[in-house]
Amino acid sequence: MRVSGGAVLRRTVTRNARWLVGGSTLIAGWQLCEVSVPILIGVIVDRAVSTGSFAAIGFWIAVLAALFVVLTTLYRLGARQLMFGIARESHLLRDELSARALDRDGIAAPAGRAEAFSAGELLSISTTDADNTSYVIDYVPRVVSAVVGTLACGIVLLSIDLVLGALVLIGIPLVVLGLQVTAPMIARRVEAQQDEVGRTSGMATDLVSGLRPLQGIGATGAAADRYRRSSRASLSASLRAARIQSAHAGAAAAAGALAAMGVAVVAVYVALSGDMGVGALITVIGLAQYLIDPFAVLAIVPSWVAEARASANRVAQVLSAPSLRADPPTGPPQPAVSEDGRRPAVSVRCGAHDVLPGLRLDVAAGEFVAVVAPAARDAVALIDLLAGAPGGPVGTVAVGGRLLEDIAPGARSAAIVVEHHDSHLFTGTLGSNILWGAATGRDRAEGRSADVVSALAASAADEVIALYPNGFDHPVTERGASLSGGQRQRLALARALIAAPEVLVLHDPTTAVDAVTEQEIADGLRTVRGEKGQTTIVVTSSPALLATADRVVLVVDGAVMAEGSHADLVRARTDYREWVSR
Repeated sequence: MRVSGGAVLRRTVTRNARWLVGGSTLIAGWQLCEVSVPILIGVIVDRAVSTGSFAAIGFWIAVLAALFVVLTTLYRLGARQLMFGIARESHLLRDELSARALDRDGIAAPAGRAEAFSAGELLSISTTDADNTSYVIDYVPRVVSAVVGTLACGIVLLSIDLVLGALVLIGIPLVVLGLQVTAPMIARRVEAQQDEVGRTSGMATDLVSGLRPLQGIGATGAAADRYRRSSRASLSASLRAARIQSAHAGAAAAAGALAAMGVAVVAVYVALSGDMGVGALITVIGLAQYLIDPFAVLAIVPSWVAEARASANRVAQVLSAPSLRADPPTGPPQPAVSEDGRRPAVSVRCGAHDVLPGLRLDVAAGEFVAVVAPAARDAVALIDLLAGAPGGPVGTVAVGGRLLEDIAPGARSAAIVVEHHDSHLFTGTLGSNILWGAATGRDRAEGRSADVVSALAASAADEVIALYPNGFDHPVTERGASLSGGQRQRLALARALIAAPEVLVLHDPTTAVDAVTEQEIADGLRTVRGEKGQTTIVVTSSPALLATADRVVLVVDGAVMAEGSHADLVRARTDYREWVSR
């Protein structure tokens, strides 16, 4: 269903009406108190200062202090409600956008857009644009309070002098309407700016995430040039938007100052003619000064609306984007059944016209299977399929007789865990990275249970922990950048083993470790998983892991070419020997 940016903004307002109405009412009350301040000062001059009564001065100063207490309280309470609404709406939008970004089928390019969203662009929209859209909850009460304050100011001036009141109630709206002539141009330029900035931010995120692969293929120069062009386009769009916004803001400031000056000049003329007292003159001058702020708010509305609308349009594009796979996958809907009538632990079926054409793979419960895919494309496709990744190959994956998409997200990690080759660690400690799934008791959470100890030994992660005096408490920086590639691999493998899923899928878990450690990991992996009768699938070309496996499956051009033990395949196939030799 297609959603427009206007619809997103309207929904933002309606589903936060409770906080928006309450906050706007309180902020409007705050503005009325602001209008009352110059009025009260004029009253103090007329009724206390001019009479010389200390009692009257004390009384009116107390009233003024009470007004400031009310004024401050109204603003604080109103701002609190509005900030809650903004934070709530931003959270809801982030949830919706994240759900779309994580759509297991992936999302295609929306109508009117040539290409699909990149991961970095989706991140930019779900953060910056979600925030900008939610800020409409702040803009509405500002406009409402500015209108209320201007009307109240005009009514007060009208009671003092007809010309002054007419100047405010008629002149200011006409000036504000005149300033709206530039609104369409501002909206176009701001929307173009945000599109360019969002695209550049997304590109920056993607480039940083893929820096190592870019370095590996020697493409950092080309990537830098591409980012430089995008950054320059973003800069040009930002400058164009800034020019029109600055011109509009300057005209609004000048018009506001001239309006306030006009009110003050007329007030002085009336006072000199003897038709206005000193207190009234002070009140008028104070109100003229006050008018500058609400006038500036009303004048800047086009820029606010343009920014919110541009972000809402980008949010709407993501929410409206169709799924890459609109129909359920075709092919055999049910996994195969073995001769003894039991379903295998894992069953994979792919369609005939996909990345893995006609792939059929069954893995028995408790079996240790290694998959050799000479083409990296086939290996990645198989991993994505087993992980249920968005936009992955078309096919079905059944785990324990249940289709993967039918397993509830909360229960999926107990059924199957897929540890990618480029798994990242998180900011925290060694312990928080590998023991998060093991906090079922004090000893277990601190890494002292038998299961945790055996998992650490099997992955050789115990050697990593032993390197640091503070052990599990050793700090880890973002994405594990403070550790070597081999250390990250061992810790990620330990995390997967400690999770102890029924089916564990690993993709090249030992590429960054030495040969001795690799053999230790292969033996430990077989022991830990085999003792519990758990199923393991390893996509690898490591001879150590292949020799340990119960069965090796050779996948060439997306289909199973041969299978058997590592030793049998080495003897029977020259191409296999070449693929797995180092």
